[in-house]
Amino acid sequence: MDSLTQVVLGAAVGEAVLGKKIGNKALLYGAIGGTIPDLDVFLGLFTDTITAIELHRGFSHSILFSVIMAPLLGWLVNKIERSRNLGWQPWAKLFFWSLITHPILDAFTTWGTQLFWPFNIKMAFNSIFVVDPLYTLPFLFCCITVLFCKRTSKLRRRFNRFGLIISTSYLFCTLILKSLAYKKIESELKNQGIEYTTISTRPSPLNTILWNANIDTKENYLITDYSFFDTQPLKFKKYPKHREKSEALIKYLNVQRLINISEGWYIIEQKEDQWYFNDLRFGLIPREDGSSFFTFSYYLKEKKGEIQATEVPKTKREAKFLMQRLWHRIKGN
Repeated sequence: MDSLTQVVLGAAVGEAVLGKKIGNKALLYGAIGGTIPDLDVFLGLFTDTITAIELHRGFSHSILFSVIMAPLLGWLVNKIERSRNLGWQPWAKLFFWSLITHPILDAFTTWGTQLFWPFNIKMAFNSIFVVDPLYTLPFLFCCITVLFCKRTSKLRRRFNRFGLIISTSYLFCTLILKSLAYKKIESELKNQGIEYTTISTRPSPLNTILWNANIDTKENYLITDYSFFDTQPLKFKKYPKHREKSEALIKYLNVQRLINISEGWYIIEQKEDQWYFNDLRFGLIPREDGSSFFTFSYYLKEKKGEIQATEVPKTKREAKFLMQRLWHRIKGN
């Protein structure tokens, strides 16, 4: 999830663990704990594109990381806050829960997380977009309200508990909505006589009403979207795989790593003598001129017998157009 949401979640967890004893300091240290796992993005400054992708949401988003870091951070903060004389254990408990809830929340997004690192088990429920106001804003309101309540106030604990309950409830509701969208798309494929092997669904930006879907067939990928307000049959746009055209590239180790990262949802295509690796998991971004481009795409270039991958820079996006298009599609086809 986005940084603000993780800060709010960490602060609320910190308050739940130690708020009654240390007041707003629990919010502060909880927010710090909730931010720490995402510091792995800075590793990308010191390595190549593919390794940076593999490292992100890896070790720092695991149970093991939380178990190791919690007592270390607990010991450090106990030294800093020695006047409170709490001992390191309560601080360690605060940091463990603020650290571990971060990757648990991330597991509901499309990126997913390696919660059980070093085991190669990636969790990605694909039920919430990385920025979702319906999850964050009520939670944020409750968290801000807590700041202005006395440390021992029952109202303070109630607001914090309410924020945690409403956000968690919404999170589990997204799983139900995902299931309903999946069943509808599955029904549409059957009605239109389309044979497929796998369906992957995910929410569109900022909401859980409009869902995007990738469908794997023998020769093509199909991409569609479904709003709970739709009244017309769904339209499936075809994207040929053309695996035979990229056989020579697929043999390279770095291309295999990208395929593994994309979980098999990829298209390798050539445009004007330049090869591109498109990760389909995050869908397409439309342009105002009617064209579109994949959210995550990588240049592939052979150098010294290896393939190097570089992320295609994001072009300028027409924010107003994208929001209007999103709102129009949410209202139904």
